[in-house]
Amino acid sequence: MERFSHLKDVHALLDEVLLQARRLTRADAGSIYLIQNKVLDFSYIHNDTLFGASGVNRYLYANHTLPVDQHSLAGYVALTGKPLIIDDVYQLPGGTPFTFNDAFDQSSGYRTRSVLAAPLVTGNQKTVGVIEIINPLTEDRQASIFTSGDLLLLYYFADHAAAAIERAMLTQEIILRMIKMCELRDPRETGAHANRVGAYAAEVFHQWALKKGIADDDIKRDKDLLRIAAMLHDLGKVAISDLILRKPDRLDSEEFRIMQSHTIQGARLFQNQESALDVLGAEIALNHHEKWDGTGYPGKIDDIYQDQFPVGAGKQGEEIPIAARIVALADVYDALVTRRAYKSPWSETMTLNYIKDQSGKHFDPEVVEAFLAIYEVIDAIRAKYQQQDSSSRLTASL
Repeated sequence: MERFSHLKDVHALLDEVLLQARRLTRADAGSIYLIQNKVLDFSYIHNDTLFGASGVNRYLYANHTLPVDQHSLAGYVALTGKPLIIDDVYQLPGGTPFTFNDAFDQSSGYRTRSVLAAPLVTGNQKTVGVIEIINPLTEDRQASIFTSGDLLLLYYFADHAAAAIERAMLTQEIILRMIKMCELRDPRETGAHANRVGAYAAEVFHQWALKKGIADDDIKRDKDLLRIAAMLHDLGKVAISDLILRKPDRLDSEEFRIMQSHTIQGARLFQNQESALDVLGAEIALNHHEKWDGTGYPGKIDDIYQDQFPVGAGKQGEEIPIAARIVALADVYDALVTRRAYKSPWSETMTLNYIKDQSGKHFDPEVVEAFLAIYEVIDAIRAKYQQQDSSSRLTASL
């Protein structure tokens, strides 16, 4: 349970909660649903049979919700607050007050059998979600069923995990409110954009780190911090004049120089560096417009806290922190494929051709390689947050 207190990002926390719950019960798979806007949001999934234990997969970003009702196991548990233990979901007795939703099995080809489900209830009796553990295995990976002892373990575990999940959700909400503050100044900076860039960056980093042979624990730790820090990459725009942020035409040279300073202003917001997240947030804010070939900005600056900060020669190659190199690609990709007030979205083909062309120029070639290797996941992330972006535009137009 102590490990939960060190995780700041809700996605990293859900990953750890699910991993530990599965270890306790020897489960092959599992999922967590969080209650969002009075429905259950399919928020995290593990499945060793389908995905393996350490890779990335598009199902993490499935845009899927369930009503809080009796038409699914998770809905019933959320509705009643009662845990469930089922030997075979396809052989439910007559008169059972809930049904099994087999949509995931149908789409993936997986066969769910034994299920253990428990509500995630905080100390003040608020249900924040449901954890489902699926298909326990024996030591030689033969199919088994859950026991009453497993149910007691999961119920106890869920009781402690719920408080940590609620804290992480609060942290995420605070971050999104900060981004909404930016949105008041610059309507191009939306919560959906920040969520996409954070998720793209986290998964590209995961793939890049796996290729580098970085240890799993180090990947999880850095991925946790990177997702949050990446979401705050453009926070420095709060210091830029509305006349520049909202200008519909191309910026002149002086206006562009001022706009470039948002990187420095953003890094300054992390001046009192009390944590690894502060350090990473400053690195990304300052360097996410640097380019692999040295033609980016703001360049090498001795002291970003000076009143005057002359732009220096651009950083290049590995002088740019890896987190910033990853966010640079994530940010550009999202800008290209997203409709903005000043441009139509680029097609997928145009966007991917541009990214490939800019490998070794704008972008780190290894980062481009990692991005393309998990493009199915990138596409799932974009789809998940597309609706959120549409809602944001609709609100802005009213």
